[in-house]
Amino acid sequence: MGGRGPKQELAEKIAGEITLSDDPGATLRKWRTDFDISQTDLASELSVSSSVISDYESGRRESPGIAVVSRLVYGLLEIDERRGGDRIRQYGRVLSAGFESDVVYDLREYATSIPIARLYDELDATEIAGGNTNHISGHTVIDSIKAITRLSSEEFFRLYGQSTNRVLVFTGVTRGESPLVALRVVNPTPNAVILHGIDEDELWDHAGDLARIDGYALAVTNADLDEMLESLAGLE
Repeated sequence: MGGRGPKQELAEKIAGEITLSDDPGATLRKWRTDFDISQTDLASELSVSSSVISDYESGRRESPGIAVVSRLVYGLLEIDERRGGDRIRQYGRVLSAGFESDVVYDLREYATSIPIARLYDELDATEIAGGNTNHISGHTVIDSIKAITRLSSEEFFRLYGQSTNRVLVFTGVTRGESPLVALRVVNPTPNAVILHGIDEDELWDHAGDLARIDGYALAVTNADLDEMLESLAGLE
C-alpha cells in the first residue's frame, strides 16, 4: 500500500496498540467492536474459523505476533473499506487533527451549514438554552473526562477544527459542570454544546446560565453513543 494515508496511519496505530498492550486480546476486541465487525465476519475475511478470533481475544491462544496482528488489523480495515470506509475516515480525521481516538471520537466539517434544530432531531437532544446563532458547520465528539484531564488549553482550542461554528459533543457527562466550566477559559466558545449521557433533570443547575452568558446553544441527550455517532456520520 503506497503512501501514508489515513488507512495506513490507522493500521499502524491499531497494530501498535495491540502489540504493546498488556492484554492484546482485549485491545483487539476493543477495536473490532469499535468497527462494528463480528468475530465471524473478521474470521471469514482472514479465512480462519471464528474460534481462532475468539481464542485470541480471550487469551486462550498465545498473544499474536506482529505478522498475525498485521493480518487482523488489515482485515478490519478491508471490511470497513468495503462498507464505505466510514470508520477509517472518522478515525483519520481525529488522527490528522493530532488527537488520540480515545479522547476525540470524531471531528468533522460539513459541506454546508445545517440548522441546529436538525442536529437536535437527529440526536434526540433537548435544548436547554438558545445561542447567538441557529446553524453549525461541523462537530467534534469528545470524551469529557479525558479531554478535561489530558488536553492542554491549546489542544482544547484545536477541538474546533476549522471553525468555532460547530457543536462540541461531550460524552460521559454526569452533571455537565466540568466541561462547561472548562469552556469558560477557552476563547472563543463554540456555537453549540451538547452534553451526552444525561437527562434534563440531571443537569447542573447553572449550566443554562453559563451557556447564555457565553452565547452558545446548550442541549442534552441520552442517546446510545454508537447510534449518535452513526447519526452524526449521516449529516451533510
